[in-house]
Amino acid sequence: MSETAAAAKIEAKRRSKFLVVVDDTPEVRIAVRYATRRARNIRCGVVMLRVVEPVDFQQWAGVADIMREEAHDAAEALLQKLAEQVNQESGIMPELVIREGIAREEILKLIEEEPEIRMLVLAAAPESEGPGPLVAAFSQMAGTLKFPITILPGNLTDEQIDRLT
Repeated sequence: MSETAAAAKIEAKRRSKFLVVVDDTPEVRIAVRYATRRARNIRCGVVMLRVVEPVDFQQWAGVADIMREEAHDAAEALLQKLAEQVNQESGIMPELVIREGIAREEILKLIEEEPEIRMLVLAAAPESEGPGPLVAAFSQMAGTLKFPITILPGNLTDEQIDRLT
């Protein structure tokens, strides 16, 4: 491989990104840790997406605006907290994205808008009720996406995650 081709390959990896959907579940820390450790090891980026549910409070527009602003502020605070942890543990500063809408739809829109996203990382709920709505939805769609989905067990320890990356 020529030096120019090798440099292009390294640059392409640098532009590659792993997408982690941040929600309120305990297993999100597993997905974040895996994505950032793996990204650090192969020198690519991480995008952390938080989707805020739309507010449907048509009777009082002012109340809806306040609720929307509070949800956005809470999403930003959560993403900032996770980004600080990620940066301290791996040296990566993830991209933070907040969207309002239906999670599945907003994830697909972001994937369409960001061709650098090369993998979706999710963690399944460890309970017996099922893996969680996003894992269920995206596992059914796996054949239609242009990149892999990594679904991690929701009960992994930090040591187990580190061994996987």
